[in-house]
Amino acid sequence: MVSRDILMSQLSLSGGEHLRICPQGYTCCTSEMEENLANRSRAELEAALLDSGRALQTTLATQLRGFDDHFQRLLNDSERALQEAFPGVFGELYTQNARAFRDLYAELRLYYRGASLHLEESLAEFWARLLERLFRQLHPQLLLPDDYLDCLGKQAEALRPFGEAPRELRLRAARAFVAARSFVQGLGVAGDVVRKVAQVPLGLECSRAVMKLVYCAHCLGVPGARPCPDYCRNVLKGCLANQADLDAEWRNLLDSMVLITDKFWGPAGAESIMGSVHLWLAEAISALQDNRDTLTAKVIQGCGNPKVNPQGSGPEERWRRGKLALPEKPPTGALEKLVSEAKAQLRDAQDFWISLPGTLCSEKLATSTASDDRCWNGMAKGRYLPEVMGDGLANQINNPEVEVDITKPDMTIRQQIMQLKIMTNRLRSAYNGNDVDFQDASDDGSGSGSGDGCPDDICGRRVGKKNSSSRTTLTHALPGLSEQEGQKTSAAGCPQPCPSLLLLPALTLLLSAARPRWR
Repeated sequence: MVSRDILMSQLSLSGGEHLRICPQGYTCCTSEMEENLANRSRAELEAALLDSGRALQTTLATQLRGFDDHFQRLLNDSERALQEAFPGVFGELYTQNARAFRDLYAELRLYYRGASLHLEESLAEFWARLLERLFRQLHPQLLLPDDYLDCLGKQAEALRPFGEAPRELRLRAARAFVAARSFVQGLGVAGDVVRKVAQVPLGLECSRAVMKLVYCAHCLGVPGARPCPDYCRNVLKGCLANQADLDAEWRNLLDSMVLITDKFWGPAGAESIMGSVHLWLAEAISALQDNRDTLTAKVIQGCGNPKVNPQGSGPEERWRRGKLALPEKPPTGALEKLVSEAKAQLRDAQDFWISLPGTLCSEKLATSTASDDRCWNGMAKGRYLPEVMGDGLANQINNPEVEVDITKPDMTIRQQIMQLKIMTNRLRSAYNGNDVDFQDASDDGSGSGSGDGCPDDICGRRVGKKNSSSRTTLTHALPGLSEQEGQKTSAAGCPQPCPSLLLLPALTLLLSAARPRWR
C-alpha cells in the first residue's frame, strides 16, 4: 500500500471538486494521483487473488504428485516382480511372450494416465492374443494356421482356458483403475479451475470501489483509519460475486473426491489390484498348464484335427510347471497417509470461494478490528451502517458499494462451473465402478482447451489416443503434471524395459500396429 509519507510529500490541499472516485472535500490527491491509486489498488487486489489461488494450487498439485507417484509405483513394482519371477517359474511360456506382458503394462499405464483406451477391451485382446501364442507353444508338433486360431478364439469364452483369472481381473481392474484415475484427475481439474478463475480481471466498478476502500482515506487526510470490516466485505463480495457462485459445484467436487477414496481399500480396491496384476497373470498361466489336456481335447472337438507339422518338435515340455509363490505385499501405509492428508486439506478448501472476501479483508487489506467510529466507512471516519450482502451474484443487487449487473455473469467462471459439474459426474460414475465417455474436463466451453494458454509447468500434457477405431472413449489426461515431472514419475520406479512417459503416445500407436504380428 502507498505510505503516508509518499502522499504527504505531494501534499497540496484543494477543494476536491476534481475527484471522481473519492468523496469530494479537502484533499491532497490530484486527479492524476487518484487515477494512479485506482490502478494500483486494482493491481494489488488482483495480485492478492493470485496469491490466494496459488497457495491452493500448490496444495492440490502436491496432492496430485503424491497420489500419482504412489499409483504408478504400484504398477511398476508389479511389473518388476513379474519380470524377476516369471522366467524361472514359467520358462519359455513367459520368455517367448515377454513383449506381450510389457505391452499390457504399458496399456495399463496409458489408461491410468488418461489415454483413450477401453480397459476391458484391452484386457480381452491381451488374453486372446496370449492364448494363441501359448497354444502354439504347447503344441509345436501341430500346424495351427490363423483360421484354426480364430476358431480357438471363438471358443475361448466357453472353454475358459485361463480359469477365472481373466474375468476377475477384468471386473476388479476396471473399478480400481477408474477410481484411481478419476481421483487424480479431480485434483488436476480443481487446480486448473483455481488457476483460471484467479486470472479473471476485475471490472471497472470493482476497481473504483477498491480504490475508495483502500486509498480515499489517505487522500482525505485520515491515513490512519483502516477500512471497517463490514465495509470491506461488501466491497469484495461485490467484486468477487461471480467467484462465489463456484461454491456449490466446488463443494460437490471435493465431497465426491473424498467419497471415492473409499474405493482405494479392500481386496478389490485400487491399492490391492494395481499392485497385484502379476499375481492374476500367474494364476492364469498356471490354470492353462493344469488344463492343457482337457483344453486340447475340447478344441479339437470344436475345431477339428489340425495337421501335423513335419518340421515341428515333439510335445516335450520345454517350459516349467512351477507355481508362482509370491505373497502379496502388505500395504505400507503410504496411501493411508496420503488419503488422510488429502481429506483434511480438501475439507479445509471447501469454503475457499465464499471465504475469499473475509480472508482478503483480514489478511491483505488490514481492516479495523471492530466496527466502530474509528474505522474508514468510505466517506469518513465513523461507523459503517449498511448490512453485509450475501454470497454470489444474485445477492449483489442491492450492494451499496459496488454496482453489479446481476444479469451478466462472467462467462469464464460459468465455464469453470461447468467443468466442476463434469468432473463431479465422472467421480460419481467411478464410485459406482463405471467409466464414462467424456471430453477433456479442463477444456473451456468456448472450445479452447486448457492446452491453449496453459503453461506446461502448470497443466499436464495430453496422452495420445489409441489408433484404433474400436476405442472411441474420450478421456482427460492427468493435469498438473509437466513433461519433466512425468518423466520423473515414470523413471523413478519403472522396471526395465519400460517406456518413458514421453514415448507413451507413440507406444500406443506401435502397440496397435504390432498386435497382428503376435501370431
